[in-house]
Amino acid sequence: MMAVKSLALALAAGAHLASAHFGLVYPPWRTDSLNSKDPSISQWTYPYWPLDGGSLKLGLHHAWEYIFINLGLAANAAGDVTNFNISLTPQFLNSSGKGDLCIPQLKLPAAFKPAEGARASIQVVTVGAEGSALYNCADIRFTANATVLKGDACPANPNITYYPVKQQTANGTLADGSGSGSGSGGSGGNSSAGGGKSAGSLAGVDKTALASVVGLTAALVYGLGF
Repeated sequence: MMAVKSLALALAAGAHLASAHFGLVYPPWRTDSLNSKDPSISQWTYPYWPLDGGSLKLGLHHAWEYIFINLGLAANAAGDVTNFNISLTPQFLNSSGKGDLCIPQLKLPAAFKPAEGARASIQVVTVGAEGSALYNCADIRFTANATVLKGDACPANPNITYYPVKQQTANGTLADGSGSGSGSGGSGGNSSAGGGKSAGSLAGVDKTALASVVGLTAALVYGLGF
């Protein structure tokens, strides 16, 4: 009986662990290529990304999540990335719903101008209700010939909404007086969202908790590698 209980607990833990992850669909994430015989899989393959920012597609599995997206430039000729110090979401995102979320374009910071052919890595971090941070990375190469995903390659998902997190007043309105945008578009630092109110919105949330999340953002941007 004890063995059966132990097996049941192990299976439950495994199911929880599997459900806790998210997918980085585009650009393709770093994966375990040792288990595949597909010759097209290579750690040296860098998908192309436009010089002014490109598309991002995630597979989300939680009711709501906070999403942080960072960029790190290759530090040497080998393409090693040691610091994800460029934030593509200075106002991190709050998503609601499960399924594929496609952001047609994440704009790069105005002061950042990548060189043609420069290699980099995108780091996506999600934080859910349990407070644990989950990470995925994708390697890219900047080029003027790259294009963003369009049409069926980046469809709007009616089951998912997302908003940039902004400071709010006590009645839930934005402190800067601006409203949330709507649609399927997205860009680093710009308002963009799906319709409807996010289940994880910050209206009425304790400001100390908000400060903790913002502190976590700073740690993710400046202190972590992958």
